[in-house]
Amino acid sequence: MANADDILDVVIVGAGLSGIGAAFHLRDKNPECRYAILEGRAAMGGTWDLFRYPGVRSDSDMHTLGYSFRPWSDSRAIADGPSILRYIKETAAEYDIERYIHYSQKLVAAEWSSRDAAWTLSIERADSGEKLTQRCRFLILASGYYDFDRGYTPDYPGLADFRGEFVHPQKWGDGVSYAGKRVVVIGSGATAVTLVPELAKTAKHVTMLQRSPSYYASLPSVDHVATALKKIFPYRLGHTLVRWKNILLAMALFWFCRFFPRAARRLLLFGVKRELKDESASLDDFSPRYDPWDQRLCFVPDGDFFRALNGGTAEVVTDTVDTFTASGLRLKSGRTLDADLVVTATGLKLKFLGGVTLRIDGLAVNIPDVIPYKGAMLSGVPNLGMTFGYTNASWTLKCDLISEWFGKLWQYMGANGYATVTPDANPDVERVPLIDFSSGYFQRAQDILPRQGTKPPWKLSQNYFADLIAFRARPLADTGLRFSKR
Repeated sequence: MANADDILDVVIVGAGLSGIGAAFHLRDKNPECRYAILEGRAAMGGTWDLFRYPGVRSDSDMHTLGYSFRPWSDSRAIADGPSILRYIKETAAEYDIERYIHYSQKLVAAEWSSRDAAWTLSIERADSGEKLTQRCRFLILASGYYDFDRGYTPDYPGLADFRGEFVHPQKWGDGVSYAGKRVVVIGSGATAVTLVPELAKTAKHVTMLQRSPSYYASLPSVDHVATALKKIFPYRLGHTLVRWKNILLAMALFWFCRFFPRAARRLLLFGVKRELKDESASLDDFSPRYDPWDQRLCFVPDGDFFRALNGGTAEVVTDTVDTFTASGLRLKSGRTLDADLVVTATGLKLKFLGGVTLRIDGLAVNIPDVIPYKGAMLSGVPNLGMTFGYTNASWTLKCDLISEWFGKLWQYMGANGYATVTPDANPDVERVPLIDFSSGYFQRAQDILPRQGTKPPWKLSQNYFADLIAFRARPLADTGLRFSKR
């Protein structure tokens, strides 16, 4: 890290997919920019280095989850965690980004000085507890939106009596054993659907215990249309066509579900019924109470989840936990589930902006009071950027647009002699929840999230076409931003 008295141009927080992408776009537009990346963990990769549970994989296709500037070349559209981690590392190496990463350095607080037009960062070394200080002109928070330290686990009655092993997927380690054991996976989202077929390969039996069902859609892990397009057309054009094909298909599916929820529900349940080989199988365990895409849709590559159910090595039980016992769980219905291992795939804990404390000229920034600008900055907060992706599509799609925009923004400020840029929102802007998903992890975090406006640029767009216009076509100096010289 640079000397505390030295001022860097930009500091990026997070060395995962978003942070590495932000570094590329920053230097692509500003080759002379002096920057650093702070990574609180001891390795790059973010989510894809943290999660080590069996079968961990993407829940979006990699042609859109991957970078626009470095296309995903693997034949698998749905990729496993180690492959994605390798892709991130190879990208950092190819564009000479890794040498700018400072590992085990966690940003705790950031204080803005209007007099100096600079941030003073309070950093803590994760390996030694040493306190460090760094100054910068612009701060980009690319650390995602959930708590890396712990996932969400309900307070289960009787858990202390359970004699088996109890683990959250976020804390999965090499010592967790499941071969030949009775396993209960609590949850019904992407993590649970990923775990069940992988555990069922060697476990004695796996039960997925869900409080309520989710929607599932099977798709091939290898995109054969993409493979053909990349063979027919030149490298870059082929990848561009594949990326746009997948963007359009994902958007079409989302809007079909939103505008025609009954038809979408019938279609999704028909797909599940076709996957289940037992003709007498009930769809009750696969019929959510909410409409499609009110929560994120779970994709099942190559139908592996349903193969585990059809093979008798796994089952789905819809019920709630009454209490843990010494040998397993007792459910509200009175049924008992014996278990040697219980995996709580019960969701994430959100931590907006990585939990960093922000202060401006000595005054604390209360996050619920600010309004996001294009989902990339915060009202009233100077020279602060954030990468916040889509909830209805690949996360990186929007992060890529935002990071490209940051690169152009820093270039514009330098060319015009501007020291600061601050989004200014009318205090009378109508505000609504930031995310309209009904997922538990969003609902539990409402009190720590900002609220968005109802009109651009204060509305958090979930539409890639609208964002293409907002970030690429519209002028940087629009009515929502205030630029000033030192």
